[in-house]
Amino acid sequence: MDPSDRRDYGVSPTHRPAGAALAALPTVAELLEDPAFRAGLPEVVVGGPALEAPVRWVHTSERSDIARMLEGRELLLSMGTAWPEDDASLTRLVDSLAEAGIAALVLELGTRYTVPPTAVVEAARRHGLAFVLLHRETRFVTLTEAGHHRIIAGQMAALRARDEVRETFTSLALRGAPADHVVRELARALGAPVVLESLAHEALIAEIPTGAEQAVLGDWERRSRAAHREPDEDGWVVVPVDARGKRWGSLVALPGPAHPAGRANVLSQGAIALALGRLADGGRDEWATLARRHVLDPLLAGRFATPEAMAARLEAAGVPVTDRLLYGLALRGGEPSPAEIEAWALGIGGRARALATTGRTGGPLTVVLLSMPAHRPLDDALTAALQRALRDSARVAITVGHQADEVDAATLSLHEAIDNAGEPAAGTVLWVDRRPLARLLSGLRDDHRLLDHGERVLSPIVEHDQRTGGDLQRVLRAALAHPGNRTAAARAAHLSRSVFYQRLELIEGLLGVDLEDGETQTALHIALLARPGSRD
Repeated sequence: MDPSDRRDYGVSPTHRPAGAALAALPTVAELLEDPAFRAGLPEVVVGGPALEAPVRWVHTSERSDIARMLEGRELLLSMGTAWPEDDASLTRLVDSLAEAGIAALVLELGTRYTVPPTAVVEAARRHGLAFVLLHRETRFVTLTEAGHHRIIAGQMAALRARDEVRETFTSLALRGAPADHVVRELARALGAPVVLESLAHEALIAEIPTGAEQAVLGDWERRSRAAHREPDEDGWVVVPVDARGKRWGSLVALPGPAHPAGRANVLSQGAIALALGRLADGGRDEWATLARRHVLDPLLAGRFATPEAMAARLEAAGVPVTDRLLYGLALRGGEPSPAEIEAWALGIGGRARALATTGRTGGPLTVVLLSMPAHRPLDDALTAALQRALRDSARVAITVGHQADEVDAATLSLHEAIDNAGEPAAGTVLWVDRRPLARLLSGLRDDHRLLDHGERVLSPIVEHDQRTGGDLQRVLRAALAHPGNRTAAARAAHLSRSVFYQRLELIEGLLGVDLEDGETQTALHIALLARPGSRD
């Protein structure tokens, strides 16, 4: 029998502590290490896991019927002077003590026994009850005083710790701290990974050490569901985040060191702060925005230890990676809602995370990571469905990066889409795969030689635009996009033909080139595509 499970102590939390209160109690092993107990030369006859039983009180008695007067988790001191003579009665004595739920039986040798009764040893071993001998005569009052000092000191430390935790998370709630900051503080306080998950067991916000993503988030949904069914089975602690009868999700703390306030109590205080934040949210769903950022920001910035670690984070957040087709998308113009983009993805059998952010030049941009089943690649019909799903689709330009099947390639696909987001006109879709030069330059976007080429070739008109607020870069881009068709180029630049020609002459003069020359056009096109932020 597990020494911590001998009796149900839920009736009176004051006298029969459970959960967080037990963490503040000293164990049998810890009391035996106290100098007062060490002075009695203790010998552990039955130990092992039984020595980890928490001790609520230290009691002394010689009576053989003492069990009916105990409440559980006592360390019982005895010299055995009134113990029964026969083995059967000794066995019943130990049976009754185990049934009462004591933490340990300590017998001092010398007064009645010089060796422990075999029946007592066997019964204690059968029940998994810690049984300890004291080989030197010791004043029991000294032992009880030492034990009670440890117990009370631990309880006081637990109370102080609970007050500190409550004060910390109340302060966070009153300041309106964002959910990710609350989760970060929980992980710091517990010294363990903490995950805020949705009702669908998706990891929305995970505060975990870099490089531990696979260990913590791998196969998250299955492990989380198991933890909800069997709390504390593997050292996980699960606390719901709810208020006013509405539940939004759960906080999950993975195995970690004990906390003087109790791990579940710490997590509960964080849950209260998060619930208050949701009540004050005003329908903005801050969690969804933070969840998208916690997935896409590390992917875009390359802040992950290995592709496998990032894949685990994506999978736990509800974006499957294994045996899937991945695409990076960028939407410019209008006001596309991340929620409506994610709803479109679900409607076509995929999963997506979309984040409203800023492009390379500071303009608004919505980036999307789309995961599709391996048998259903993204095509024109599906992107047309996205355009129909957007409220102001006529104003939105969509850029689609190349198809990928793993994290690194998906990261490149996202950057391709972002790099080329300024190319398509409003209401149209640009596939980077169908623009081989654009895709090539996206892969080389950080090459210093390419950047130097763009700076040397374009600097005269860039400086002119900056100095005069001009539009020469836009005019040059339109001219190169429509070689041989100046009417279409002027229309794309939103200029009359005469003004458009004047701009071209100015560009030729500043750059000292002939815009009719094919090699010059290629060099200028590469320079424009390579210029950071020139396409969004």
